Amino acid sequence: MKVASNGIRINVEDQGSGAPALVFLHYWGGSARTWRHVTARLAARFRTIATDHRGWGDSDAPPSGYALADLAADALGVIDALGLERYVLVGHSMGGKVAQWIAAQRPHGLLGLVLVAPAPPTPIALPDLAREMMAGAYDSESAVAETIDRVLAGNPLDPRDRAQVIADSLRAAPQAKKAWPSATSLEDITAMVGRIDVPTLVLAGERDRIDTPAALTAELLPRIPHASFYILPDTGHLSPLEAPAVVARHITDFAAPLV
Repeated sequence: MKVASNGIRINVEDQGSGAPALVFLHYWGGSARTWRHVTARLAARFRTIATDHRGWGDSDAPPSGYALADLAADALGVIDALGLERYVLVGHSMGGKVAQWIAAQRPHGLLGLVLVAPAPPTPIALPDLAREMMAGAYDSESAVAETIDRVLAGNPLDPRDRAQVIADSLRAAPQAKKAWPSATSLEDITAMVGRIDVPTLVLAGERDRIDTPAALTAELLPRIPHASFYILPDTGHLSPLEAPAVVARHITDFAAPLV
């Protein structure tokens, strides 16, 4: 369904029932359906709400407005439109950085924060050539396939999931694809994340080549000292697709006591 938020329409997949509600934000390259294996396991116990960021999936794609503050305002608008009074925010990679931004504002109703292979609050430091390659990672089917194999996945994906990743990456609006590597990933929110005061769980893939356990230990955990940290064995950056049962179990164990 489409939800009016922050002046645009955000696509939302709303399933299940039960409290607290779980709100899912996807990675740069994905969509709400990146979470489908995870939410399928959680919807019998929780209400699960997965959104498409602006410019991704079936959400509107305005010509501008792809900063963290914009993506956060979109998500908060959905939360407000759906009347969520008690919820846990779950963010993956880029969605994890958006979730950090939101949690730092201490919004009403936020009970907890789950960061799955999150982008750290610090700017992503890349050489110019690597950043140019990143900017072109979703320009063609072959480029997406190479990115999956060399960067995103720690293990071969199920063919259906691989096809989904390729389709989601290709269909995104050009401005959405460009924004993360050229601007949004460079935003520095380190001064903000120390304000996060809700219970926080951080999940990192053992074989993640993007947001590595070592990088998160150095750049994120010292800034959220109360966070719990778990390393998912034999898992790459796409943990919602590579290890959905394990991710769902960690989310359940974390969220269930927050009712």
